This record gives sequence, structure tokens and C-alpha cells, in this order.
Amino acid sequence: MPNPFGAPEITVQELAEKSNAEDSFVWLDVREPHELSRASIEGKGILMVPLSELAAHQLDALPDVAQNKDAEIVVMCHHGTRSAQVVVWLQQQGWTNILNMAGGIDAWAKEIDPATGLY
Repeated sequence: MPNPFGAPEITVQELAEKSNAEDSFVWLDVREPHELSRASIEGKGILMVPLSELAAHQLDALPDVAQNKDAEIVVMCHHGTRSAQVVVWLQQQGWTNILNMAGGIDAWAKEIDPATGLY
């Protein structure tokens, strides 16, 4: 289901292929710290940037590798709603190559790797 914000998306299947092919991109997780123990994708170099940190520190909360407005970035959260908001916000700030992970980590756990965990 498309997100209500109109953010461009990548499916978890497409993202798994991209990750397995070792394509270069920045993968951001905007979930909060308390969510990490409930479900996580291991070994993919995902950078944590909680939405609360983005709200508090705006663009300064982004890691250096995500500061480049032309960098290829994929954003994820639990179900894909918060991450879609971040994608649209970053587009408004000038980012040009940013995608929402459709369905979030929940879709990843259901469709790619059940070991990820569900909550």
C-alpha cells in the first residue's frame, strides 16, 4: 500500500536485492532506541537516526554520509509511515535521491527475514 505522504518507495524485495548486490547507498532507520531490541536487521550497516533526534536537531542529526543531498538514501521505520514523513521532509530540504522502505521493518520480517523479529 502506498504511503499517505506520496513519498517515493522501494519494496523490501528490491532493497534486499540492492543490499545483497552490495550497491552503495545509505540506509537510515528512524525508529526510536526502545524499538531496536524488538526487531533489527543485522549486518547491513544501517545507521540509526531516531525521529526524535531529527525533530530536535533537524538536519544536524543526519550522519555525515547522509548530508550529501545527492546521496542515495533509503529510510525505514516500523511500518513505513514515519520514514515516509522523513523522506518527504528531506525532499523539501533538497535531497534528490531518497526512498522510503515500503512496509518498514515489519514487511522486511514478513517477506525477507523472519529472524528480524516482529512487534
